[in-house]
Amino acid sequence: MVQHSVCVYCGSRPGDNPAFTKDAEALGRGLAEAGMRLVYGAGDVGLMGSVARAAQDAGGDTFGVIPAHLVAWEVGKVDLTRYIVTETMHERKKVMFMNCDAVAVLPGGAGSLDELFEVLTWRQLSLHQKPIFLVNTDGYWDPFMALLHHVVDRGFAEASLLDYVTVVADADAALAALRRALS
Repeated sequence: MVQHSVCVYCGSRPGDNPAFTKDAEALGRGLAEAGMRLVYGAGDVGLMGSVARAAQDAGGDTFGVIPAHLVAWEVGKVDLTRYIVTETMHERKKVMFMNCDAVAVLPGGAGSLDELFEVLTWRQLSLHQKPIFLVNTDGYWDPFMALLHHVVDRGFAEASLLDYVTVVADADAALAALRRALS
């Protein structure tokens, strides 16, 4: 029985560091072992595929959402517990976020940044209270956090913006933080 759902944003590519894939696999496996449902972008490539396959291999519940125009590009993973095809990226993001209790962000590119900035902005505007965790594999998110500090330092956001994101070192730390936040 699924207790909670965690939306994982991550790259549709593996990146340049094998540690990224290792953490994606550990997060997927750990979510399944904790009885948490994986909600993600339904791709079977890059870190997306790694997190989903690991969750499936561990017997986890998987919920994937992909827009029709990306089914071929991101290789829509149709063997998920639940597989939804939307018309647009906006619908994808909305369905993913509405079906989760927390967000974990592995390394990724522009798409992952778009998803992260959207949920961070919604949190800043008090549209949700869901925890957001950055899985900082080998310091991947350090430049992002420096940018957020810069935004605050230059007067474009309150310091509370920094409290809406919790940086964790790796998948194990993310899983421990998720268990605490969702207990």
